Amino acid sequence: MDHGSVFRRCGCRDQATGRLLGARCPELRSRRHGTWYFSAELPSLTGDRRRVRRGGFASRQAAVAALEALPGAAPGPVAGLRTGEWLEQWLASRVSLRAGIPLAELSPADVQAMFTAIIRGGTALGRPVSAATLRRIHATLRAALNAAVRAGLIAANPGRCPELPAAARPRPQVWTPALTERWEREGWRPVVGVWTAGQTTAFLARVQGHRLYALFHLVALRGLRRGEAAGLRWSDLDLDAGTLTVTGQLQQLGGRLIAGPPKTDAGSRLVALDWTTIAALRAHRGRQHAERAAIGTSWTETGFVFTTRTGKPVGPDRLTRLFRRLVTESGLPPVTLHGLRHGAATLALAAGTDLKIVQDQLGHSSITLTADTYTSVLPETARAAADSTAALLFPATRAARARPRSRRSGTPPVQARTRHWRSRRTGRAA
Repeated sequence: MDHGSVFRRCGCRDQATGRLLGARCPELRSRRHGTWYFSAELPSLTGDRRRVRRGGFASRQAAVAALEALPGAAPGPVAGLRTGEWLEQWLASRVSLRAGIPLAELSPADVQAMFTAIIRGGTALGRPVSAATLRRIHATLRAALNAAVRAGLIAANPGRCPELPAAARPRPQVWTPALTERWEREGWRPVVGVWTAGQTTAFLARVQGHRLYALFHLVALRGLRRGEAAGLRWSDLDLDAGTLTVTGQLQQLGGRLIAGPPKTDAGSRLVALDWTTIAALRAHRGRQHAERAAIGTSWTETGFVFTTRTGKPVGPDRLTRLFRRLVTESGLPPVTLHGLRHGAATLALAAGTDLKIVQDQLGHSSITLTADTYTSVLPETARAAADSTAALLFPATRAARARPRSRRSGTPPVQARTRHWRSRRTGRAA
């Protein structure tokens, strides 16, 4: 086998052409940007040699280790080879496998052995299979075997309940000053990071001049999924009524953009828009009209709200890369585009929004999912709850410690700010 090579690449694209920058990306000078890949030539089943390239490794050492562990006889990618054809070739090349377990003889022990082999195989390769992936595999197998039960081929589903690792749902963590300091000092980051209200405001202020600012504003305040935002059409908006209807999403499959239904049945929903989001979308519409007029017949009319400079839809993966770059440039603690959605839910709960309304806003299938996910709250909200609890025992102490902080700091109280915002929206004096 060719010893191969190891290199670092990112997914950044040229804003004008949309092409991958590859090694030309200036951000690659940063050690935190991009991931590591390896490339090697391997013999295929047909006897010729094929180039294998794999990536997503967090460090150069991990990519080198994966390259060295790659079996020399492993098959390389064959252009045009279909999955079923490959499986047939692979099975034919394996001398130690049985022809397969007859469907009628498949037992729960066989299913359990399969999952055990998957877990051990991933661990041996240094790429452990996540609990979520195992559950998706199980869901697919269970559906197939349920169909066999309905067809009368087997009496019961042997894949109904194998023992799988517990899949703990990652819960968002707010970037408190202490966690931010730890990130700056150690490079630590939570699985799902969420900005505070001040950090969200700072980011939106920094990117306000970006041509896709309205998308980030929409996700930060109303919590759309990235595919839902990418698939949003002008026909889904009623800015006069202040509503948005989620009717579908854009997905990226094999380098192609596919329009499909929302993630779940609950994903089809009506979302109320606040006046700041309405203003951002109106400004975005004006910008898009100007871009269309500037290039004339070169514009591709697709009806999407968020597009490239030529009118074509923007893929979810491209939005993820763009957002990551803007966050890095902002100097704020890292969050993902999905983390910005989590932040919208956290801010809504901190503002006192009912949990059921937050569930509907996010398109969650159950209120239990919403409650289990958003157990963390903003620090100021937690502090207010703690003070309220203490006031039950020490009411006199609370009265003595009360301070009109908003007036002393020059910031108007909540009622005055509300009147000011309403006057800006209606054009009338407060």
